[in-house]
Amino acid sequence: MSSIQKSVLVTGSSRGIGKAIALRLARDGYAVVVHCRDRRVDADAVAAEINAAGGAARVLQFDIGQRDATAAALAADIEAHGCYYGVVCNAGVAVDTAFPAMTGEEWDQVIGTNLDGFFNVLNPLVMPMVQRRKPGRIVTMASVSGLIGNRGQVNYSAAKAGIIGATKALALELAKRDITVNCVAPGLIETDMTADVPMDEALKMIPARRVGRPEEVAAAVSYLMSEDAGYVTRQVLSVNGGLA
Repeated sequence: MSSIQKSVLVTGSSRGIGKAIALRLARDGYAVVVHCRDRRVDADAVAAEINAAGGAARVLQFDIGQRDATAAALAADIEAHGCYYGVVCNAGVAVDTAFPAMTGEEWDQVIGTNLDGFFNVLNPLVMPMVQRRKPGRIVTMASVSGLIGNRGQVNYSAAKAGIIGATKALALELAKRDITVNCVAPGLIETDMTADVPMDEALKMIPARRVGRPEEVAAAVSYLMSEDAGYVTRQVLSVNGGLA
């Protein structure tokens, strides 16, 4: 089966790292399902760019933090187009503040989107992927913050560490089904989310002495999605310039 016959859902792919992943997977030959929560114009533009280059893309819009709405949107898409070969759980949010000043709402928002989003997206998809009786790929997105923690990100670190644990557990459940489950943990990547980071101080902590590019994260996802990575599962691939 050629990759153009395989579809991959990339959540949170209207901009930033997710957009880079969607564009890379499209160049690899996959049919890409571009996802957004509320940036529909941007998501449509990503899909249009893929289609204009001779690829195949469509757009799904839903909030991964809303369990019922997510399940309904995914069920409808599978009914119309068939199940996915791969899923990239990229959508997430960060709300940074010192822990003593953190509100319950800030905790719930980050945990609800990042960690609950793992369940909300993958729980409705695992059995349809198993029932395909073909190889499959799941790639989740953690962070260096989930590996070593980060000041001002107790909520985000907790969510991303939880994603790592959940990824490893799900990989055990799906290994004999020929569905690999791996995690990519980016460090400081040049996106809108890092625009306000004081770079002079941040770069002192990074052995590579530079920030990463979204395309470098996308390259890691591309490998994990490929046939070459069929014996790679339950792993965390760090893309962080040696930070952790």
